[in-house]
Amino acid sequence: MATAQGAENALTPSGYIAEHLQNLNSIGGKQASVVDFSVINYDTVIWSVLCGAIAVLFLYMAARRVTAGVPGRFQAFVEMIVEMVDDQAKGIIHGDRSWIAPLALMVFCWITMMNAIDLIPVDWVHGLNHLLGVFGFHLPHHKAVATADLNGTLGMSFAVLILMIYYSFKIKGAGGFAHELLSAPFGGKWYLAPFNLVLNIIEFLAKAVSLGMRLFGNMYAGELVFLLIALLGSMWTFGADLSALGFIGHVIAGAVWAIFHILIVLLQAFIFMMLTLVYLGQAHDKH
Repeated sequence: MATAQGAENALTPSGYIAEHLQNLNSIGGKQASVVDFSVINYDTVIWSVLCGAIAVLFLYMAARRVTAGVPGRFQAFVEMIVEMVDDQAKGIIHGDRSWIAPLALMVFCWITMMNAIDLIPVDWVHGLNHLLGVFGFHLPHHKAVATADLNGTLGMSFAVLILMIYYSFKIKGAGGFAHELLSAPFGGKWYLAPFNLVLNIIEFLAKAVSLGMRLFGNMYAGELVFLLIALLGSMWTFGADLSALGFIGHVIAGAVWAIFHILIVLLQAFIFMMLTLVYLGQAHDKH
């Protein structure tokens, strides 16, 4: 009876993937729409805040350990990152970078931390549940990669949108920003102003949406590939038959994809940082 019940409750491959891609949220269900403020994805909030705290601690430790002499390996590594970000900011931002360059550095480190969690084995939550079960807790769903949640990435991208609007007002003034919205790209004729305004609003929203969607799409796809590789390993039944190919493929494919994914983790953080600088740089440009 127990065996039959276990077989009945066993997840199918599609069910296994769906189980791992669900968030731990406030109502235990799915979002009713793309914008649904009744749902709070606790795992996204917790892991994004935790990764942000780790990034701040990492940069704080680097600042405390700075020496004037020959730098150690940790200091040299951090200086390399800081110089890379500062060089990009210098080439893009034509104005005061005292706040923007540190912001870009924090964005790069923060997103790198969140993306890197994708390298943790996908079934780690089951081991965590065994540990929490001792204390009477259970996590029905849990997705640790905050950047694989569209809510998280769009939240960051719309924060960039707010900064774009803020710097547009700060650099160009209210009159200059309004004139730009009403006169570009078709010219300053009064009858073209409504078309210019609509196009500029669409451009601002498209930048924010594409910024968040790009990061989400890449990290979600990476998580999905890890799940498919995990399913490949489940084919092995400890027998000397063709099922052994599942274990071999799991080890080889998992190792290759994990190594390649390190590049994706860094590349997506770099792209988000660069686009943030580009969009803020455009807010500094006067037409």
